[in-house]
Amino acid sequence: MISRRSLLGAAATAALASAAPAQDGPVTVGFVYVGPVGDGGWTFEHNEARLAVEEEFGDTVETVFQESVPEGADAERVMTQMALSGADLIFATSFGFMEPVMNVAERFPDVKFEHATGYRTADNVGTYSARFYEGRAVQGHIAGAMTETNKVGYIASFPIPEVIRGINASFLAARAVNPDVEFNVVWAFTWFDPAKEADAATALIEQGADVILQHTDSTAPQAAAAEAGDVITFGQASDMSEYAPMPRVSSIIDNWAPYYIDRVGAVIDGTWESQSVWQGIGEGMVVIGEITDAVPDAVRAEAMDLQERIARGETHPFTGPIARQDGSDWLAEGETASDETLLGMDFYVEGLTGEIPN
Repeated sequence: MISRRSLLGAAATAALASAAPAQDGPVTVGFVYVGPVGDGGWTFEHNEARLAVEEEFGDTVETVFQESVPEGADAERVMTQMALSGADLIFATSFGFMEPVMNVAERFPDVKFEHATGYRTADNVGTYSARFYEGRAVQGHIAGAMTETNKVGYIASFPIPEVIRGINASFLAARAVNPDVEFNVVWAFTWFDPAKEADAATALIEQGADVILQHTDSTAPQAAAAEAGDVITFGQASDMSEYAPMPRVSSIIDNWAPYYIDRVGAVIDGTWESQSVWQGIGEGMVVIGEITDAVPDAVRAEAMDLQERIARGETHPFTGPIARQDGSDWLAEGETASDETLLGMDFYVEGLTGEIPN
C-alpha cells in the first residue's frame, strides 16, 4: 500500500486519461523510491526533499510516496496507482524507472512526471540529475592524498554512464595528486543491499584498500570500514555523519529540495513545462559535506579550493590531456568534455584496470 500523508479519493479520478486539475484543490505529488526512506543515503535525501515540499507549501500540497520499489513492472504499477488516485505530479527517483515513467506518462497525459537521472522526455515528462562527478572529483583528491597503501576500493552499482563518470572523475583527481594510486572497482549490481555492500567493502579492504568510495546507497560500507579500522570512507548521497570524523571524512550530499519546491510550485501556478536539468556544485544541487579533522589541513584546503574552482566554472573534472583506457586519445590539452559525451560515457580513462560489465 502507498505510504501517505494524505491521498485524494480514487473516485475523483475515474478515467485513465486525465487527472484532477491542480487548480481545483491541493496539488497531489507522488514520489517513487528505489530504496527505503531509512537507507541513510540516496532515498533518504529524496524523502527529505519531499518533507521540504510539505513544509514549503503547507495545505496547498499533499504528498504520497512508496519506498523500495523495484525497477520494472512494479514501478509501472505504483505510478499507475498514483495517477489513478489523483497525483498531479510524480517524481520517479531512479534511473531504472525510465521505461515505466514513459509508459505511464503516455496513458496519463494530464499528469506531470519528473524522472531522476534519466534522458527520455515527453510533453509531460521532464528529467533532472546532478553532476555527481564534480563531487567525486573532490573525493578523489582527498582519497589520492590520504591513501597510504595507494589502493582505493570503489563499490559501483550498475554500469550506466552516471556511475562510470563518477569512477573516472574520482580516479583522475586521485591520480593528479598521487600518480601511484590504483583503483579496484567492484560491481555490486544493486543500489541498495547492505549485505552485498558490506561484503564488497570487506573484500576491498582485505585486498589492501585503505580508502573506500561507493556509488551504492546504504551505510554498510561505512560500518565495514569502521570495524576494520584505519580505512577512510565518504558519504554517498547523504552526509552519513554518524560515521564522522572517521571513517567518513567527507561526503557528497544530494540537495534535491530547491528543485522539488520549484517544480511543485510550477504545477501550482500552471507554468510547468518539460525540461532537462543537470546541475552541480555551483547551483547547489551537489554539496560537499564537512571535511573532518581526520583530513590533514593542507589536503582539506586543497579539496576546498578544488570545490570552489569547480563551483565557479574555473575547473572541469574532465580536462585534457586525457586518454581512454586503451590508450587512444580522448581530450587534448586544455580541452574539456562535452555534456553529450559525459551523458553517454561508457568507457574507462587510461590508468583504470578491469572491464566495464555489460
